[in-house]
Amino acid sequence: MSGVYARQTRRIAVLTATAALATTGLLATAPAAQASPPAPVSAATARTYLGQLTVAAEGSSTGYSRDKFPHWITQSGACNTREVVLKRDGTNVVQDSSCAAVSGSWFSEYDGATWTAAADVDIDHMVPLSEAWKSGANSWTTAQRQAFANDLTRPQLIAVTDNVNQAKGDQDPAEWLPSRTSYRCMYARMWVDVKHYYNLKVDSAEKSALQGILNGC
Repeated sequence: MSGVYARQTRRIAVLTATAALATTGLLATAPAAQASPPAPVSAATARTYLGQLTVAAEGSSTGYSRDKFPHWITQSGACNTREVVLKRDGTNVVQDSSCAAVSGSWFSEYDGATWTAAADVDIDHMVPLSEAWKSGANSWTTAQRQAFANDLTRPQLIAVTDNVNQAKGDQDPAEWLPSRTSYRCMYARMWVDVKHYYNLKVDSAEKSALQGILNGC
């Protein structure tokens, strides 16, 4: 009798473990609730990168034009950069034959809002184009500025609430930060990652604000 009981106990344990593994497998293979831009460097690496950036007064906006940063360029087929980011950052996004998002939902990391119309979503340049111009991009070629404005490899593009993006404008982290305080560490890591990759300068107030955020990560 005890042998039967032992076998039953082992069988129950195996079934329980199998069920647990199956559940884990389902969780592991299920799509993420919210996609996101490429992961930035860690806070520790961002602090190192920040220390390597050239500190200088912000340059002039003279000569700046968004047209000098061509976007949104075609990425593949009928899809341009904006449409690629909408698909990447959204959930259950359906696109038509022209690659326009006709349905889906988008969670805006900056303010915590969720939208179900692509028209309510802007693609934010983490480091704004005007900010880049005043930080060194004024000396780049048009091809370099185009690559920056359409960069899908680094955490430079993110889908967010349109009016929040417009309120940010070309302000740096000393002047504007996401209202969601829980996202500010990520925001600072992304900002520094992009500026470091493109060898853009920071002004002293910007650097101080970023240091404060990263030291708290």
